[in-house]
Amino acid sequence: MSEEKNNEQAKRKVDYDFAAHERPLIEAWQEKGYFKRTPGFGEHADDTYTIVIPPPNITGALHMGHALNDTIQDTCIRRARMQGYRTRWILGTDHAGIATQTKVDKKLADEGISRLEIGREAFVEACYDWYREYGATIVNQIKGMGCSCDYSDEHFTLEPAYVKAVRQVFVDWYHNDLIYRGKRIVNWCPHCTTAIADDEAEYVDEAGHLWYLRYPLVEPVDGMDYIVVATTRPETMLGDTGVAVSPKDASKKALVGKTVKLPIVDREIPIFSDFHVDPEFGTGFVKVTPAHDPNDYAMGERNGLARINIFDEHAVVVEGYGEFSGMTRDEAREAVVARFEELGLLDHVEEHGHSVMTCYRCHTKLEPWLSEQWFVAVDGLKDASSRVVEDGSVTFYPERWKQVYLSWMENLKDWCISRQLWWGHRIPMFYCDECGWEDASVEDVEACPVCGVHVRQDEDVLDTWFSSQLWPFATMGWPEAGMDAPEIKLAYPTQVLSTARDIMGLWVARMVMASTYFCKEIPFHDVIIHPTVMAADGKPMSKSRGNGVDPLRLMEDYGADGMRFGLLMQVTGAQDLKFNEAKLESSRNFANKIRNAARFVMMNLDGYEPGAPDPVTPADKWIFSRLAGLVARIDGMFERYEFGEITRELYAFFWNEFCDWYIEFSKSRLAGDAADRAICQRNLVFVLDTALRLLHPIMPFVTEEIYQDLPIDKADAPYLIIASWPEASELARYVDADAERAITMVTEAVSGIRSTRSRYGISPKTELSVVIKADAHDVDLLEAQRQLVIDMANLSGLTIASDAEKPAESSIALAAGLEVYIVLSGLVDFAAERARLEKERAKLSGDAAKLEKKLSNPGFLAKAAPEIIEKDRAKCAELTDMLARIDGQLAEIG
Repeated sequence: MSEEKNNEQAKRKVDYDFAAHERPLIEAWQEKGYFKRTPGFGEHADDTYTIVIPPPNITGALHMGHALNDTIQDTCIRRARMQGYRTRWILGTDHAGIATQTKVDKKLADEGISRLEIGREAFVEACYDWYREYGATIVNQIKGMGCSCDYSDEHFTLEPAYVKAVRQVFVDWYHNDLIYRGKRIVNWCPHCTTAIADDEAEYVDEAGHLWYLRYPLVEPVDGMDYIVVATTRPETMLGDTGVAVSPKDASKKALVGKTVKLPIVDREIPIFSDFHVDPEFGTGFVKVTPAHDPNDYAMGERNGLARINIFDEHAVVVEGYGEFSGMTRDEAREAVVARFEELGLLDHVEEHGHSVMTCYRCHTKLEPWLSEQWFVAVDGLKDASSRVVEDGSVTFYPERWKQVYLSWMENLKDWCISRQLWWGHRIPMFYCDECGWEDASVEDVEACPVCGVHVRQDEDVLDTWFSSQLWPFATMGWPEAGMDAPEIKLAYPTQVLSTARDIMGLWVARMVMASTYFCKEIPFHDVIIHPTVMAADGKPMSKSRGNGVDPLRLMEDYGADGMRFGLLMQVTGAQDLKFNEAKLESSRNFANKIRNAARFVMMNLDGYEPGAPDPVTPADKWIFSRLAGLVARIDGMFERYEFGEITRELYAFFWNEFCDWYIEFSKSRLAGDAADRAICQRNLVFVLDTALRLLHPIMPFVTEEIYQDLPIDKADAPYLIIASWPEASELARYVDADAERAITMVTEAVSGIRSTRSRYGISPKTELSVVIKADAHDVDLLEAQRQLVIDMANLSGLTIASDAEKPAESSIALAAGLEVYIVLSGLVDFAAERARLEKERAKLSGDAAKLEKKLSNPGFLAKAAPEIIEKDRAKCAELTDMLARIDGQLAEIG
């Protein structure tokens, strides 16, 4: 790490040792049992609030997606706990079939061992060793974030009870004809040698070619000796069993029913018509390879074509194809094209960009491959899963994801659930090779119930998403006690699921399918689809790009509170979140602001006597009214899961209203009359305490630390984590529109006066004369606060009138609907100030002109890096803004 980076990190940590203060609080909360199912209180004493964590992979470490999602979930569960719900956040990890097998394969390879050498049983044990060594890593990192999961009852998708649940689902669906085995096209990864779900395939744009190949007709038709097909995969022609044309293409009608002689393999194949063919693609003749393309497979089914698999599981050409046998896909492509050219059958080649599917784990190109697999017949599950979303039983936030879910469900095809792996839930199908008996069983079967000989179990394992679809109810005691399991009776369905959009189909939809089938109940009421965290330039974060951000480093630099608040502050209604680390720095500063404000209050509590708050002054009434409105707004935002808005509201209230103004208003009172001082102390403590409660779900550490020092009755809530959430209905009595208007006019008028001082370099100690123009109602409200304005703005004179006119040689500030005239006579040399501003304007104007010329140069835009262009555009916008402000000042001084 560079010295500059070291110095920067050291600078960041100077103010506060986050880890030293955060770890003891985590331990204290856990020791007190606050992370388990908490007892309820108040109006929600008998209500439960439960969240199941999206189980992270045992191969994983905390990344920015986890950090955002876990912050959202913890914010929800902490607020519910404070509202009096009986809360529990269920924790667990996923065995992550392909990911873990890949990791362990690599580990063994590094040791010079192959899983094929040690066998299945030893390899599975090696995977369990991996789980025991690395499974707790991400859980401990989540704990470090302050996440209040129930760590005393952690689950794992391969724990014995969970295995039984998965087997029960397979067996029930199999016996009810919802699971079947068939030979169909699947997405096959030649590297991982397993099937991959459609939803797990990643599409990559590729600059490819379109090869035009001549297929000779067996008998000439109207003088034609051959037809020309266009293909992006010439190597698959070895498995062609037909050529299709569109029934709408009249020019090819005479060829339907004729045959062509397939070059190289010398196979006669028919020409037929099918509605799937696009007559505008290529030549309108489409080669059909039913074993290596899902659309071709469907056409082959409709037209009775043979299905010939030309590749093995490694995408190598099988025996029977002469010199091509043993070639990889790429080698076969080159050789086939060369042979066509040699035979004079390569018509021509065109450039052609297209998307190719790749494995989400190893990024190998997937091969559409005909193989025998297990499938879920989803048509028997889709209706109920769609209906509960259509009728609002399951609600998506933001709402637009509802239609995405329904569209996905409508287009869902039968789900391939078998994987050719060793690590995972082995398919509970048992076979007798002696008499042909086979059946699914929850328990292992050793002997055939028909003939008594030893049986064998299916070699494949289930898709990881098949097991994780049971997560909400399999972690609560199903199927051992069914829907009578105590936790299910208490807490099912759960309240909230928070997840990313990329697994809405893979996981969310399947949980709904499984739950509505087996539990006759939805798994959760609300689904939060949080934005995907992108790099600052909008590109996906990844190791290969080197643009990932480590949440552990962020917590080290900014504290868990700073990271959590800073992340949520960046959440909007957009699908993506461009990560801005400066927001975390701002949030860390906010945490320090909270500490400093609390320190000020604590330092001014000499002689403090507890008592009920009492808003007696206009400033008291203003802050109490603002607080009441804040609580009501925050409650509404929580109902809509608008986390970014929540953070912005909290930030504005605490920093701008409480710290910048109310504490400032309080200083003179704390040094004055004893009775008023006592009232002011109680009001400060009340507002601080209420604000800490509102902040706690997002910033648990700093708020808990301060709460421990607050001089309030903690008999019912020794820790803030179980203190009651502020009640908007109780605070509603403090709402005072006139007080809010009056003090808002004071704060904005004073701010405008201070801004003018700063702009013209007038010392804060210099008294000013000010005239304020307002309407009649506001004149009365503001007149009552005359002394407050004078004191806060250090004025020698103040006139407030509805018919006020702008004095000569004065500046104007517009504030809260007021016109504030600041008299500058004798304080500003207008001629010198005008000369200075004009000189500064000339320089800025020249700089802006240079940048505008640069940005209008096509050569610069074509060659410069995007980040450089963006930086220059931002600078140009900044210069334009500065010029506008200078023009305003020039107009002001005349």
